[in-house]
Amino acid sequence: MRFFIETYGCQMNANDSEIVASLLESTGFQLVPSSEEADIILINTCAIRDNAEQRIYGRIAQYKKLRRTTRKGLVIGVLGCMAGRVKEELLSPRVGATVVVGPDGYRYLPELLREAAGGTKGIYTRLSRTETYAEIEPLRYGGNRVSAFTSIMRGCNYACSYCVVPFTRGPERSRDVASILQEVRKLAEQGYREVTLLGQTVDSYRWKSPEGRVVSFAELLAQVAEAIPALRVRFATSHPHDMTEEVLRVVASYPNVCPHIHLPVQSGSTAVLERMKRRYTREEYLTQIERIRTLLPDAAITTDIIAGFTDETQAEHEETLSLMETVRFDLAYMFKYSERPGTYAQRRMGDTVSEEVKSARLQEIIDLQQTHSLAVNQSHVGQVYEVLVEGYSHKSEADQCGRNPQNQMIVFPSTGCPVGTLLRVRVTEATANTLLGSVVS
Repeated sequence: MRFFIETYGCQMNANDSEIVASLLESTGFQLVPSSEEADIILINTCAIRDNAEQRIYGRIAQYKKLRRTTRKGLVIGVLGCMAGRVKEELLSPRVGATVVVGPDGYRYLPELLREAAGGTKGIYTRLSRTETYAEIEPLRYGGNRVSAFTSIMRGCNYACSYCVVPFTRGPERSRDVASILQEVRKLAEQGYREVTLLGQTVDSYRWKSPEGRVVSFAELLAQVAEAIPALRVRFATSHPHDMTEEVLRVVASYPNVCPHIHLPVQSGSTAVLERMKRRYTREEYLTQIERIRTLLPDAAITTDIIAGFTDETQAEHEETLSLMETVRFDLAYMFKYSERPGTYAQRRMGDTVSEEVKSARLQEIIDLQQTHSLAVNQSHVGQVYEVLVEGYSHKSEADQCGRNPQNQMIVFPSTGCPVGTLLRVRVTEATANTLLGSVVS
């Protein structure tokens, strides 16, 4: 039985798709490179915003139409966070999925798919307090063959009022150190040059050994860096409440740990942060930024921002703009607030800011960030960075591209060097989104 996976959402979903592919191939299924060749189409989903879910509904409808017309017997599987949130509704005739499996149920997928081939619909969406898929080696079937993701933990113990992750991915549990180191070493053996350690809140990683010793995220990060010095190491995502000075000192101490901190702020207003249940104030967030700037002066700092959260006033929105002016992020992921069913905010607070106001505030945030990104990028002109070649520019094969340790993309005239090569590149020009450079001999 041939299967194809479409992946939407975060880096964690990309890594989950590799785990699913490994599980299926090890039990006799065959991964194919396109949906046209597949007997089974699996859609690994995101539920963090409504427009993400609407896009998934659209894809299911397209495949449902194919099954009704030219692809009789096509199995449509919905995996991931949307499966965990919507559950049985996805199996209804109106939607049309055949199999629905949440993030903690992938071990049941081979059996459910075989039953589906015989005409039986199947679902598994229970959450686990122990599942980490630690012993499963992900099948690295996509990507650039240079950078890879490794999940070090699953789930989340936070209860941000707007977020569905605790309901779709379950409680936090950390993976054992030995299995993480084994996977990272295998990546290096396979020719990968960079790994990103993943968790919903990586700084809260805590693994307790059989002897009772607790390993912190800072200690894990140092062990990974020491184990494979030639491998670049990144991590995401940090939570402002958990990030420690010890972690920052590890980043500063190891040349292969990249100086890039993704630290979501969500809002610059303490009152809004309190309604979001984020567990830090504006002042505490800025203290973390000051600590990063002090210990890692060359670090890039990126963030997430939500515009128009419940009851957000104009003054609170302006506090977000003023925080952005203070920090001057290298890059930000910016969104309108999207109310999610079942969250505390949806059940107790309501969606009180109009779409028109949300859109206007989001545009102000985007415009300001574009200004900051351009200024930050222009400050890099003349500097030389070590760049890991990822491939050709999407615009022209006359140019190659790669990322510096700060995770900034640099485009430069092609050298013919293979993917995975490290080059010294001097930045010669900058836009708000890209650095342009030339290779230093």
